[in-house]
Formats: sequence, structure tokens, C-alpha cells
Amino acid sequence: MLMLPQDYKQAAAIERRRRFEEERKSRIFNARQRLIGIDRTALEKQIEERKILVHEQQRREETFDEQRIRDAQVALMVERKIEEEKKRVNQDINTFRAIYQRPETRREFDLYDPDGLKKSLPARLHDDDPRCGPSSAQRFVGEDLASKERLKAQREQFRSWLEQQMKERQAADCDRIAAQHAYDEALMARDQRACELDKMEQECRRRLNEANQRFNRALAEEQSLQRRLDTTKDLEDKQAEIYNHVTGDMLTENPEVANSNFGFNRKIGYLYKGMTLEERAEVRREQLQQIVENKARREAEARLEAEWQDVVNGIDRHAVIRDRELMRKQRELNKKILEQNKQLSKEQTSNQQYLEHVVFTNVPTAAYYDQFNTTTR
Repeated sequence: MLMLPQDYKQAAAIERRRRFEEERKSRIFNARQRLIGIDRTALEKQIEERKILVHEQQRREETFDEQRIRDAQVALMVERKIEEEKKRVNQDINTFRAIYQRPETRREFDLYDPDGLKKSLPARLHDDDPRCGPSSAQRFVGEDLASKERLKAQREQFRSWLEQQMKERQAADCDRIAAQHAYDEALMARDQRACELDKMEQECRRRLNEANQRFNRALAEEQSLQRRLDTTKDLEDKQAEIYNHVTGDMLTENPEVANSNFGFNRKIGYLYKGMTLEERAEVRREQLQQIVENKARREAEARLEAEWQDVVNGIDRHAVIRDRELMRKQRELNKKILEQNKQLSKEQTSNQQYLEHVVFTNVPTAAYYDQFNTTTR
């Protein structure tokens, strides 16, 4: 029979499931393990194996630590040798530089030569030195070599300028003195004119004050007359006001004043002085009528309440009678149900006896029970 790769895989899967089923049976059908628990011997064995594993792990860790210490020591020795080798190489390099790479043998030594200024030429030998171009910053205006002659010519020029300035200053002083003299004369003329104007202003003020005094005297006389007239008029007004108050509706308490134009029964609050005898009598008659009406209403309400109470009592009595009837019917119903239950119990007992003695007479053998618990599924 030819076996394909799929057949081998399927056979291996079947065998794996069969083996798993056997292991499952050994666990499930072991009554002691299922009821009591896991095997103590197996647990102790596992604990011993765990201790051995931990001890082995510790021994392995100690071995690794010792190996790391040895490796660290070797690394330190190698690092020390490398440092010594670096120092030796640096010493050889410094020796080579001291012999073959001295500063004065370098191409750019002139840039930082300490004696470079002593060896070099001056920045400018004369005014036409070709080394001093526009960007050399070595020749500026006033720094030429013929500075003595140039300074002498400049001093002569300064002297001529100074003499010219002195002459101009003298002419300016003369003009300033003439202008000051003219200004002083103008001030004197202005002061004299101011004095004349002041005298004219004082005269005008004197005349104005006299006119104001005459006007004030006339105004005072007019005001005095007006005050007398006002006093007389106020006195007459006060007397008239007192008379009006005495004879008015306020103090005489005229009841017709409080009547409002908005209705016959409407009153003006701030003019109302109280009710008249007729109004009080009318109010009393109205109150007595209200008392009679309230008494009649209370008697009617009492009669209505008594009728309602009779109705409620009748409803309660009817409800009590109805409850008693329902309880009686419930007791009769319970009695019927009890009798039916007794009848059903007798029928059930006879039915059970029939099943046990007539129907279920086939007793199962041991072979019937052996077919159970043969698989874990």
C-alpha cells in the first residue's frame, strides 16, 4: 500500500490523539487522584528536582561570576598594556617632533616668530613706498614725511584766519552797540507812552467808579422799596392762606370732598375722613346679613356631610359583606382543590405501583453498567 505525505501526517495526528486520550484516561479514571488530590510522592519529587535545579543554577551563576572576574582581570591587564604602549608611542612621537619638526623649520614660522618684528623692515620707508597701497592703512592725511613744512604753512594760514576773525568781531561789536543804543531809546519812548496811558486809564476808572456809585445808590433804593412791597404782599398771602385753611373742606371735614369722579362708590384716599353714620349702619346691616347666610351655609354643609357619611358607611357595610362572601367562596374552592389533590395523589400512587410491578420489570445487569466510563468524552 502506497503512503502519501498526507497519510503520514494523518496517521501521526491519530496516534498523537490516541496517546493524549490514554494519558487523559489515566488522569480521569484514577479515583484516588480525582477524589483525594495530587500524588504527594510526585510533589515531593518535583520539589527535590526544583531544589536540584536551583542548586545547579546557583553553581552555574557562581561559575559565571568566577569566569567574569577572570575575564575582568585579563581585560585590566590588556588595558594596562595598551596604556603603556600608548605612552611609549607618544614619547617616540614627542622625540621625533623635537628632532625633526622644530618650529623654525616650518613654512609658516614667520607668522608667529617671536623675533619677527626685529627681523622685519619698517612699515613705510618714504611717502612713495610701493608697499603702502590704499588698503595698507600705513599712510593717512597729515602723516606725510614733510609734515614740518606743512605745519608751518598751516600756522601761517591760521594766523591770517585769526586776524580776519578779529576784524569781523570788532565790526560786529560796533553794530551790536548801535543796535543796543537804538533799543534803549525805543524802551524809553515806550515807557513814557505807558505812563501817559496809565494816567488816562486812572482818570477813566475814577469817572467809572463815580458812575457805578450813583447807579448802586439808585439800585439800593429800588431794592429797598421792592422788599417792602414783597413783605406786604407775603403778609397778605399768609393771612389769606390761613383763612382758606380755616374755612376749607380739610378742617371742616366735608365728606363730599372725598367723592371721586370715577364712580359713585369711589373715594379719594388722601381726602377721605371716615364713614358717615348712614354708611356705618349700612355696613352693620350687611354684616348681619352675611352672618345669617354663613350660618345657613354651614348647616347645609353639615347636612351634606351627614348624608355623605351615611353613604360611606353603607359602602363599607357592602364591602364587608362582599369580602365575607369572597372568603366563603375561597374556602369552598380550597376544599374542592384539596379533594382534587387527594384524588390525584391516589391516581399517581396507583400509576406508580403499576409502573413498578407491571411496566418496569426488566432489572439491568452488570454488563449494562460496564458500557459507561469507557472513554473520556
